[in-house]
Amino acid sequence: MKNLTVITHPIVQHNLTRLRDARTAPEDFRRLLSEAAALMLYEATRDLKVKRIPVTTPMARTHGTAIARKVALIPVLRAGLGMMDGMLRLLPAAHVGFIGLKRDEVTLEAKAYHYSLPSPIKDFEVLVVDPMLATGGSTVTALDLLLHHGARHLRVINLLAAPEGIAKVREHHPNIHIYTAAIDRRLNAKGYILPGLGDAGDRLFGT
Repeated sequence: MKNLTVITHPIVQHNLTRLRDARTAPEDFRRLLSEAAALMLYEATRDLKVKRIPVTTPMARTHGTAIARKVALIPVLRAGLGMMDGMLRLLPAAHVGFIGLKRDEVTLEAKAYHYSLPSPIKDFEVLVVDPMLATGGSTVTALDLLLHHGARHLRVINLLAAPEGIAKVREHHPNIHIYTAAIDRRLNAKGYILPGLGDAGDRLFGT
């Protein structure tokens, strides 16, 4: 499917299975999500633009490559925080912004209550990070906000995605690439992914 990549790396899939397991304790959930996030970032950034730069080795001068644009990781609060440690270990120079969204449990609409973004955001490769792409409302709201503030280079990383969420993002932002480890069956009446893994934020923080 255009602008959609399912990451099938064996370690990502192994960790995803453990994350789905209701018996996995919060401390193990945090570690597993962090490890999966690092590998997902590796896959999601393999086509970043690079530039040629000079470098001096202990033996001679030569040329190498560097990432052409700065990278901004934008976790959606609160569950997106669980993916940051692993991603920052892989890309420690990344800037980190935050978007806080709260979902209305009746309408399932997402509303922003807080955001803090690197500036100027137009100069960054922006990765929106959230474990779950369920209804798609939170992701669309986050993307709308980022585009409103001038973001130009956007991609989305979700551990799990529902068909309904993918369809909603495609409807509003068809050119933005989504990276996920699995596309699950559907949403239930409360907007949770089935089979999913429950509420990622609750399982991360033991609430």
